[in-house]
Amino acid sequence: MTPEEKARLDIDEKLKQAGWIIQDMKELNLSASLGVAVREFPTSAGEVDYALFVDGEPVGIVEAKREEKGEDITTVEGQTSRYANSTFKWIKADYMIRFAYEATGKLTRFTDYRDEKYRSRTIFSFHKPETLRRLLAYQYTIRNNLKHLPELDTTGFRDCQVKAIHNLDVSFAENRPKALIQMATGAGKTFTAITAAYRLLKYGRMNRILFLVDIKSLGEQAEQEFRAYIPNDDHRPFTDIYGLYRLKSSRMPENIQVYISTIQRMYSILKGEELDEHAEETPFSEYVTAESKAPKEVVYNEKYPPEFFDCIIVDECHRSIYNVWSQVLEYFDAFIIGLTATPDKRTFAFFNQNVVSEYTRDIEKTLDSTLLQIKSMRQSILKEAFEGRL
Repeated sequence: MTPEEKARLDIDEKLKQAGWIIQDMKELNLSASLGVAVREFPTSAGEVDYALFVDGEPVGIVEAKREEKGEDITTVEGQTSRYANSTFKWIKADYMIRFAYEATGKLTRFTDYRDEKYRSRTIFSFHKPETLRRLLAYQYTIRNNLKHLPELDTTGFRDCQVKAIHNLDVSFAENRPKALIQMATGAGKTFTAITAAYRLLKYGRMNRILFLVDIKSLGEQAEQEFRAYIPNDDHRPFTDIYGLYRLKSSRMPENIQVYISTIQRMYSILKGEELDEHAEETPFSEYVTAESKAPKEVVYNEKYPPEFFDCIIVDECHRSIYNVWSQVLEYFDAFIIGLTATPDKRTFAFFNQNVVSEYTRDIEKTLDSTLLQIKSMRQSILKEAFEGRL
């Protein structure tokens, strides 16, 4: 078997996992399923490796390459684009090829041509046909929405929170996949994160957000803060506007907008394994044993595919930069926001040095010292004025 043939078999399997029916040209039947992937479909630019049809209409293509191509697969995006802009044989209705994939069977990259200044990104696997149909029904894309978030009403916000949200908006507008909020304990990290979640749901039009913690008690605290949160532009509690659900079992209802879960539980859900009853009581950095620190493969979960969440907010992320944890995050095709007061080198590296807020105790102490100096000077001026020396 050649490397190209091996890659095709792996790609076939991933497409089938995501719910696509695979056909050769000789057995072409576009009404066989909602999603049909046709091998070697003829176009004016030549035969495309896979043409993706949803509801019988061409919507995407897959350019297949051997595994050895690896990260260099981005070099074939021009070829993919030529196929996307070519004429598909026998297709008479108006259509647009909006979605493009480059795949080796091990690595998959995805582009949505409707995104402003679109660019490809690595994803765990192919999207389900239902997902592409839903995206086609929208007149917008999430990434385009994130370029036009409105200004924040800063009433009641601390300066450090305003700065964090503003810089996070800029990070989203630049389509940066990861962002780190470093904020001292007690400065309002969770409040800042809930504000970001609200804005992403309302203005970014995201569908689902995952709030990850590493111990059960932090999840309970986060749930309380979400329920108490009232946005400045609505004046209703968060939970009167959006659905909130803290995971206590393997069940994840689909009609919820914000899910709260421990990393341990989410990992067990993706793996289809039972969760140790004490797992959520111990910080993840302590729960993970020496044996389990080695990377564990997270496999495709048909019930909760990679596109299930649009954003993941990770609380106390400095405690959780472990191989197992990164597998959970990298499974989902989602923006990632990290929250921590004490990041280390691993934290900065994981978030690609994209620190959108840096409010530490040292900064806080400096500000407190400055305020004390100002207060002292003010008192001296008032005293001199009272004594008639001014």
